[in-house]
Amino acid sequence: MRRWKCKVCGYIHEGAEAPEKCPVCYADRSNFVEVDADGNEITAAAASEVKQEPAIHITPIAAAAPQAQTQGFLTKLVLRLHLHPISVHFPNGLLPASVVFLALGVLFGFAIFNEAAFFNMVFVLATMPIVMVTGYLEWQHRYKGSKTFLFLTKITCSIVVLISLLTLVVWRFINPAVADPASPDRLVYLGVALVMLACAGIAGHLGGKLVFAGRNR
Repeated sequence: MRRWKCKVCGYIHEGAEAPEKCPVCYADRSNFVEVDADGNEITAAAASEVKQEPAIHITPIAAAAPQAQTQGFLTKLVLRLHLHPISVHFPNGLLPASVVFLALGVLFGFAIFNEAAFFNMVFVLATMPIVMVTGYLEWQHRYKGSKTFLFLTKITCSIVVLISLLTLVVWRFINPAVADPASPDRLVYLGVALVMLACAGIAGHLGGKLVFAGRNR
């Protein structure tokens, strides 16, 4: 049985030929390469035997070199230390707690839970720039900036989470009583929080599909 590996997400397919689309990240057939039992690309050895043309050395512009080196270092640091999965644990862990606290405050009038929800959301909002930047670098370099349905959905959900979170925090700053039982906007406020939580869950689920794409089921 021949084995094919998706170069975008690492999914392994077994069959006579590569699938039309990757079932995990939806990359097309052109992104698959044939691999052996150890996951090594079969054509790599043959390609290395082909006589290579002499390399052409281009001297980089001196002014751009420091910036390029800094960007390269930061990218390698993000990928090597898995900073995106680490940073995304903050919103994934605190947002569900925030929404539960908010629901208790809105539905049962527990003011202390409204306060807890608000401070949790402020902290998550402060971490979102790190989450977004590291996620972008992961997408561009580990997944080659692939614009498949999975990645576009994940990016869209992340943007919705950021906008919803910013709306909730700013709204609470403007109107501190927005989540009080007497507030006419309390259910709308809670609804925005539920949309935020749903999108965070979808983004997390899609991220999990990418992480476990190459593992046996």
